[in-house]
Amino acid sequence: MGLTFHFDHIVPFEPERAEEILRAVPALPGVFALCGAREGDEPYLTRTADLRRRMRRLLDPPESQSKRLNLREKVARIEYCVTGSEFESSLVLYQAAVALFGYTEARRRLKLHTPYFLRLTMENAYPRVYSTNRLSKRGLPHLYGPFPSRAAAERYCDAVLDLFKLRRCWEDLEPYPGHPGCVYGEMKKCMEPCKQACTPEEYAAEARAVEAFFDTHGESRLAVIEQEREQASAEMEFEKAAALHGLWQKVKAAAALADEMVQPIPKLRALIVQAAAEDRERPEQAALFLLEGGCIAGPERLSTLGVRAVKEQTSVGSSLFAQPLMLQAVPLEGEAGTPADSPEVRAAAVLAVLEARVGKVNDLALLSDHLSLFKRWYYRPEKQRTGEVFLPNADGGWPMRRILRGAARAALGEPKKMAETQREAAKGAKTKILHEGRPDVERVVVVADKREKLD
Repeated sequence: MGLTFHFDHIVPFEPERAEEILRAVPALPGVFALCGAREGDEPYLTRTADLRRRMRRLLDPPESQSKRLNLREKVARIEYCVTGSEFESSLVLYQAAVALFGYTEARRRLKLHTPYFLRLTMENAYPRVYSTNRLSKRGLPHLYGPFPSRAAAERYCDAVLDLFKLRRCWEDLEPYPGHPGCVYGEMKKCMEPCKQACTPEEYAAEARAVEAFFDTHGESRLAVIEQEREQASAEMEFEKAAALHGLWQKVKAAAALADEMVQPIPKLRALIVQAAAEDRERPEQAALFLLEGGCIAGPERLSTLGVRAVKEQTSVGSSLFAQPLMLQAVPLEGEAGTPADSPEVRAAAVLAVLEARVGKVNDLALLSDHLSLFKRWYYRPEKQRTGEVFLPNADGGWPMRRILRGAARAALGEPKKMAETQREAAKGAKTKILHEGRPDVERVVVVADKREKLD
């Protein structure tokens, strides 16, 4: 993927024509490389919020006694891409670094580290759970993550193991009756398979229960407890019901320690919506990225033409004019109004293109880097994270309406808040206007009367 990367714009550079060349570079966010004339010269590669300004700092005539880096006399070619968001810039910078320097050097330059996961060793005769940041093809189906840190992964792991009796030891077990066991067995927090205190079938059933807990974010366990609690209440066993309710709260607290994005890596699917790179001819577009099985594909542009943003007044009580923020898909007129060109159909077509671009994961290094890039963006504080992420529905389909709303917010921005309506002041102004007999404002009065009737 990275080895076939090419910049969108390649411009020969001459110091004598620097002003003319740099004036043609857009003052937009992007990624650029400054390449030397000799074959062995290492290019200067970076991303920036303003391509023109950053290039000027490096290519303008140097100031006297300035220690600022200047490459004016060493650059023979400028290559750059315009991007629409910081997320896209990070992905493009990674792809360019891989193409220019290789995976190992790109990983070092961008400081990419494999995120932490929880590994459930279901292939073992006596499975266990532990945190790790190593990927293996054999363990991918039961690798849950990514987590923001090792501490977060271990905190979730400990909370889940407190609900079950899976072993926590690291050794390859060879059970026999005289095994010394461990402290968890003494505390009745382990089934003690080492001492043959349980049958292999009983231990395997407990391991499957832990797997179901991870797969459903605790819902499998919560459903069982809720059923038992309701049955205890119906049978007037209130002490048992209270104990089950306490257990339900404990399970709920444990499940809350894992973000909704913590999933088995092969099933990790999400759609990332970002602002698209500036296009004067089509400014209403958003950029879509697909996270499939841990790998990122995109961007693909989605036109939000026909998606209308409405934000009505919310300070007038429960009237029809007090509606919350709405982003509504409306039919287009003329040729664009055909069913095949509706916003939902366009979104489905873009998603189909993205899904076709994602292939089977064969390179664990590429998978690790993409997961690292995604984790770096996703686990930022919400106020610092640009763009939105959408998970598929329970049936595997995508929430098209929500995606279109997110795309409209990315392309058009949040709808501006309307001015608040002062009801009493408006009534007083209406009475005064009627007494003055001004015909030029009577139409406004009629509209106000209609709103009052609707209320």
